[in-house]
Amino acid sequence: MEDKSQRQFVQYTAYQVDPAWRRLPEADRERGKKECVRVLEEFSGRLILRTYTLVGIRGDGDFLLWKVAPSLEGLQELQTRLLTTPMGGYLTVPHSYLGMTKRSIYIEKHVHEGQEGQRLKVVPGKAGYLFVYPFVKTRAWYALPKERRQEMMDEHIRIGHRYPTVKLNTSYSFGIDDQEFVVAFESDSAADFLDLIMELRESQASAYTLRDTPILTCLAKEPAAMLETLG
Repeated sequence: MEDKSQRQFVQYTAYQVDPAWRRLPEADRERGKKECVRVLEEFSGRLILRTYTLVGIRGDGDFLLWKVAPSLEGLQELQTRLLTTPMGGYLTVPHSYLGMTKRSIYIEKHVHEGQEGQRLKVVPGKAGYLFVYPFVKTRAWYALPKERRQEMMDEHIRIGHRYPTVKLNTSYSFGIDDQEFVVAFESDSAADFLDLIMELRESQASAYTLRDTPILTCLAKEPAAMLETLG
């Protein structure tokens, strides 16, 4: 029996900086970045926090925070503190995906040490890239018998196991955000991730995908380095 008290909230929040911020005097921009770094470093000791740049990769976002916390209140407190920094007035949130950890109902026969779908605790790695997107299944998927869904997921899982350089982190969003799942892949190889997704497109389960965009491609950076990419 799953211990629901052990579940975690997982959130991926993309921020875009108003162009007006770049026109501020350099001293003001540096002060704002230092205060933002101070807040991020403080919260790194209170929840799991990873920072990424989107500069030059997405047209509608500049950086992304991957946050894992035991409560929604912790996520809200971090956002509130960021908004009170000098940079806060120049930040908008074009994308934000919220989920919760939960044991998968499809992987019992595939369980092995470290299996992602059996974990209630998210353990981010140190890969250079993060690929994250919302995921919604069609209603027809849920109308299928459990056995048929299991067959298709078996194929899906086998494909994933052929790409050991790509680590999957899945969180569940039913009822707490617009999507049904948030999927986040960590890897040091963008090419391996691209090949994995191409192969998954040919799987049987792919026919039951309703939506899996927008996809955010993120480059891992420590907080200070991440903010330096803003210019």
